[in-house]
Amino acid sequence: MEKKILIAVDGSFYARKAIEYTVKMESSIKDLEFILLNIQPKISEFLIEDILTDTKSRSALKDVISKNEKQSLQILDKSKSIMTKLGIEEKRVETITQRVVRGTAKAILDCAKKSHCNAIVMGRRGVSRLAEAFTGSVTNNVLEHTDVTPVWAVGGQIKSSKIMVAVDGSESSLRAVDHISLVVGGNPDIEITLLHVAPKLRDYCTIDFEEEGDALEELISRGDKRCVESFYTHAKEKFKGAGLKESQINIKQIESKLNIGKTIVKEAKKGGVGTVVIGRSGANNSFFIGSVSRHVLTNASDLAVWLVP
Repeated sequence: MEKKILIAVDGSFYARKAIEYTVKMESSIKDLEFILLNIQPKISEFLIEDILTDTKSRSALKDVISKNEKQSLQILDKSKSIMTKLGIEEKRVETITQRVVRGTAKAILDCAKKSHCNAIVMGRRGVSRLAEAFTGSVTNNVLEHTDVTPVWAVGGQIKSSKIMVAVDGSESSLRAVDHISLVVGGNPDIEITLLHVAPKLRDYCTIDFEEEGDALEELISRGDKRCVESFYTHAKEKFKGAGLKESQINIKQIESKLNIGKTIVKEAKKGGVGTVVIGRSGANNSFFIGSVSRHVLTNASDLAVWLVP
């Protein structure tokens, strides 16, 4: 079954790392095709308004459009050249340049949907969540608004092909397993670890319940255990159906004194993992797991994070 991945490029160092990572993963994925997408800079609305009454503005607008398109094509040619030099056949790489209408992030998401892509790959800058909020990162906006297409956010230099899936027993986690099965199914060399970090009461509520705390902790523990055991049964069937052997799947369950997001990042580093896969939301779309995925995306260095909506 043919798979298609869209790589959003802008000529930056971060986009190059996204390309290098995707090419590295190509050896683990069968029948893979690529789309390189560059979104041209947005044109000033003032200039667009002026063309209605000013001939000079109309000429200036034409020049800006021409310049933007030329620069975009140069970025795409350079990006395609990087891929071919890394061993990808030229015929497997499609290039698309597109003018922005309602925002760069929306243009990327719309193109991925229209082209029926299995994933969007983007470079991720190593900055704090606060900095992301102020800069309005395109990657951050795509991650926030994707509702169908998984996003692979690549940060830093990634050397390992090991994959770790952070699971909590939710439907979102099962969709993450679905995505993994689709992408790397049938590969006898891939190694996947399912990591479950047992939640504590503090992960649901910051209130100190004092005497009632122990009873609530026990209730959470029992419910979590039943949920995850059922999840593993479904996950194993998904992997088996995708042609992955049971010996390729490792299951790791831990309790941690850290919060769940910190534990996931720590375990990824400890295990020499190159890719962390995580659902965007947990059971009942809880904020609890949403905060975990945000923490992983913000703090993962030299890691690719696949966010599955």
